[in-house]
Amino acid sequence: MMDGNDLASETTRRSIISQAWTRISQVYQGTLDKWTPHSKSRWSGSIFLLLVFMLRIFTKQGWYIVTYALGIYHLNLFIAFLTPKIDPAMDFDGDDDNGPALPTRSTEEFRPFIRRLPEFKFWLSVTKSTLVAIGCTFIDAFNIPVFWPILVMYFITLFCITMKRQIKHMIKYRYLPFTHSKPKYKTVESTVTVN
Repeated sequence: MMDGNDLASETTRRSIISQAWTRISQVYQGTLDKWTPHSKSRWSGSIFLLLVFMLRIFTKQGWYIVTYALGIYHLNLFIAFLTPKIDPAMDFDGDDDNGPALPTRSTEEFRPFIRRLPEFKFWLSVTKSTLVAIGCTFIDAFNIPVFWPILVMYFITLFCITMKRQIKHMIKYRYLPFTHSKPKYKTVESTVTVN
């Protein structure tokens, strides 16, 4: 039977664990917030992690299932990154034969391109999944013997079919998910001549 002291110590233990978890979450979120504006550095780090993962796969000659699963997951993330948040195919009114499209004239309403998966969440998911995949390469249970060329061919086929469908969707609804930079306008220099 528990007395009052045991209940108080149990509550204190839960409180300490809860406070520690809250503090870890705050430090994690603060670190992510500091990394947000540095997209080139973030992606460089992710590419480095992918290279470390690929180096481990090539040197150990195994974990092809993990590599295949990682590739499929990254492809899924990339498709979500390219897709608009509000899919024009689902926003069909029936008044146009080709369905709704982004504005093409200045008189039409401007609707900015909003991604289904924002760039930061895309980067975070790629980085986390790569770290998990690197961790899986240290567990022999995931080293399932497979004939890897079949997986490579299946992935290439899946990639081509998926990207073809995505490009057709982009052409049909006339949107481009990439913006290179903000437009820069030339200033008109007015020269005043005094006579």
